Amino acid sequence: MGYNASRPKRPGGRDRSISRIEGQTQGLKPSHLDRLRRFYRRRVPPDRIIGPELAREMAEVSLEIGRQIGLLLDRSGMVDSVIVGDGRGLVLPDTGRQRGGLTRLKGLRLVHTHLTGDGLDQDDLNDLALLRLDLIAALMVRSDGRPPSMEAAHLLPVSQGDVGVARLSAPHVAALDLDFAELIRSLEVEFNRRQEAVRRTDSRDRALMIGVSAAPRAEAEDHLDELDELSRTAGLEIVDRLLFRRRSKEAHLLSTQRIGQLNIRAMQTGADLLLFDVDLNPAQINWLTEQTELRIIDRTQLILDIFAQRAQTREGKLQVEMAQLKYLLPRLVKKNTAMSRLTGGIGGRGPGETKLEINRRRVRERITRLQKDLDRIKDQRGRHRDRRARAGLPIISIVGYTNAGKSTLLNNLTRSEVMAEDRLFATLDPTSRRLRFPRDRSVIITDTVGFIRDLPADLFEAFSATLEELSSADLLLHVMDASNPRLDDNVRIVEDLLGRLDLAQTPVVRVLNKIDLIGPDMAANLAQLHQAVPISALEPETLPRLITAMAERLGWNDSVARE
Repeated sequence: MGYNASRPKRPGGRDRSISRIEGQTQGLKPSHLDRLRRFYRRRVPPDRIIGPELAREMAEVSLEIGRQIGLLLDRSGMVDSVIVGDGRGLVLPDTGRQRGGLTRLKGLRLVHTHLTGDGLDQDDLNDLALLRLDLIAALMVRSDGRPPSMEAAHLLPVSQGDVGVARLSAPHVAALDLDFAELIRSLEVEFNRRQEAVRRTDSRDRALMIGVSAAPRAEAEDHLDELDELSRTAGLEIVDRLLFRRRSKEAHLLSTQRIGQLNIRAMQTGADLLLFDVDLNPAQINWLTEQTELRIIDRTQLILDIFAQRAQTREGKLQVEMAQLKYLLPRLVKKNTAMSRLTGGIGGRGPGETKLEINRRRVRERITRLQKDLDRIKDQRGRHRDRRARAGLPIISIVGYTNAGKSTLLNNLTRSEVMAEDRLFATLDPTSRRLRFPRDRSVIITDTVGFIRDLPADLFEAFSATLEELSSADLLLHVMDASNPRLDDNVRIVEDLLGRLDLAQTPVVRVLNKIDLIGPDMAANLAQLHQAVPISALEPETLPRLITAMAERLGWNDSVARE
């Protein structure tokens, strides 16, 4: 069985007078079609999954035509859809948008026949999870004419086992002692109660964090830890994290079985979006949004969202919008929920937005205008660099992995009050201050945006004008976070990015920051290993040795630190 997500949405409920038969009707006799259409006239008591007579008639028709047939019934017991498949399965029609919120089930149950005598299979359970059906039931058809046996399953508010469903079975339909209406009512009450128990008073989005990686588990967990930090910076609440092993044969990143598990877990935790620790291509985003009604965002979208929140200057806002538009353009295939995180920062679209061609043209036009504005800013920065060069002031640029303490170091070196927080990308817009050395010597010291693993290419390109400031630096301060367990990887990432900027030959002073968070022996070992100056940017008494090291690299050997 499967869910035909590509079918067009029906604007409302089914007009039962049409008596349309869904699925594979080719080759059926008129008498069989008439019998199938008559199912629309049947009604099941609300407290029953299906009545014995209707189940027996379904089994008879299914056996005669040699195909599976299924009925989608609403909670009043009326037949919403009649579906015909083949001997192995059937494809469900589109069932419309989700009822209410995440705490509510679809309001439809599926009862279908199995000709092989087997019970519910994994495809059935996937449909149960993907569509959030009230219940799914299989009638095992018997060739001897006896009433069919039945196996049913429904979702559980709390996972039991690996699939998060409860199974019910009976030798025949009449033997199942179950008040269906009361079961569904109690399930939705429990779903709602458990979501209320975990719901916060704030309005933050709740996300399931998903890693899909072929790397060793320890490395994949480290990547999820960093994504967790990015989520905290963006204002997301992570309700659970799941790590899947990437299989090369999975063209869509995740199998439908795993997507079903994610839908179940989202219902249990009250999550309203899926956050992936990979960059999703347009095909993957489109496929995922067809498989779930949860919003989909990837790592690049999350970083873009953070930059959009942090940008304060006109230049920063232009750079972020440019990156957002370049990310969005190849994904303008059709409207889907994956784009919802970007709509606030795009702008510039007016009447006719729903037409795809107009969307693309306007995005391209906006990119062209932004590029011209950024080129003008680039020229202004070039003139500022020329003036600083004529003034003869050396330039020191602070670089490093995000949240390594660059802004805190700038504040304490220059007695400034640049915003500094224990968050990734707390500083986005570059800041320059004058740093005075003894003997009336001064330098311009600049704080730059932090680097990160797999920095999105569009973001790197958009910030090229800002990063060009590094090309005029006489000295780089590479600030490293001594307390970060990923220190070695972060150092390598920063140095690789400096290489991409053709800055490998620029003199560098390595700064081992946050030594107050580790022991003195470990600080000494790390400083020796990385040939770095150990400091704590929060402790001014540790900074003179850094100023001395900077003076020496600038050729001011007679300079000493000023208190």
